[in-house]
Amino acid sequence: MLRTAICDLFGIEHPIIQGGMAHLGTAELVSAVSNAGGLGIIGAGYYQPDWVRQQIHLTRELTDRPFGINLPLTSPYADEVIAIILEEKVSVVTTGVGDPTAFVPALRELGMKVMPVVAGVRPAQRLEEAGVDAIVAEGMESGGHIGETTTMALVPQVVDSVSIPVIAAGGIADGRGLAAALALGAQGVQIGTRFACSEESVAHPRYKQKVLEAHDRSTVITGRTTSLPLRSLKNSLTEQFLALEESGVSSEELSMFGEGRMHLGLIDGDVDDGSLLAGQIAGMIHEIKPVRIIIEEMVAEAEAVIARLRSLQTGG
Repeated sequence: MLRTAICDLFGIEHPIIQGGMAHLGTAELVSAVSNAGGLGIIGAGYYQPDWVRQQIHLTRELTDRPFGINLPLTSPYADEVIAIILEEKVSVVTTGVGDPTAFVPALRELGMKVMPVVAGVRPAQRLEEAGVDAIVAEGMESGGHIGETTTMALVPQVVDSVSIPVIAAGGIADGRGLAAALALGAQGVQIGTRFACSEESVAHPRYKQKVLEAHDRSTVITGRTTSLPLRSLKNSLTEQFLALEESGVSSEELSMFGEGRMHLGLIDGDVDDGSLLAGQIAGMIHEIKPVRIIIEEMVAEAEAVIARLRSLQTGG
């Protein structure tokens, strides 16, 4: 069995973490991942505090295993959601799009683990100094908001720059990706798109079907002219967005144009005018499966890859 430092750190069986996907990181998916031995993550997104508390309670009804919560610090409810997390004592807190330094002491004082998502070496070093427990190094292959460095290049640089565990994210969907991440020095992986296309995911069937139909060139990055570039599947929305960017409209206008589009695409199933967040590995996903099967197959394949690589050393 694959067991790394994050298994002991978070109290989980497998070094596999579900990405904190807004709209899709609900109790159904979170509990399924945790029950299968990984770490499920509630995606707080920009949801109101009452919704976040409800999801925490629903998840606890569905699993007695550790789970976490992801909070983008750009949320207008960030302070209120942090207060709820402190009240509820969620096991693990992951953060993205913002600096969590101010919240770290209070979270750790109550025994919670803090694991920010970063896209560069310097933020990882600064957050280690702030006292976080682990780092997610997310490459630009991932779906949603991205940085500029690939997973293959980013992960080993972050691993070499910090002494705390690093989790690799971006472009990972199977056991080969898990084995590769471990070879780069990561202690585990964070998975988004693959879990979005699980049976337990609340994503609309039309969104899931678009992922199944995807190939290696099916995603595109919009928002390069803003501070929050986004990777999603190509559709009418991305064509319109890119045209607006090329015409030189302001970031404010682009923001207004994109408002509400994630829910429209992921949950309502409007695959033309909604935002269909997905990573570049969408082209590797060909079947909707239960979370438990996804995790079991991923671990078994990673173990087989590692065994095969060992045989090369011995000439077996």
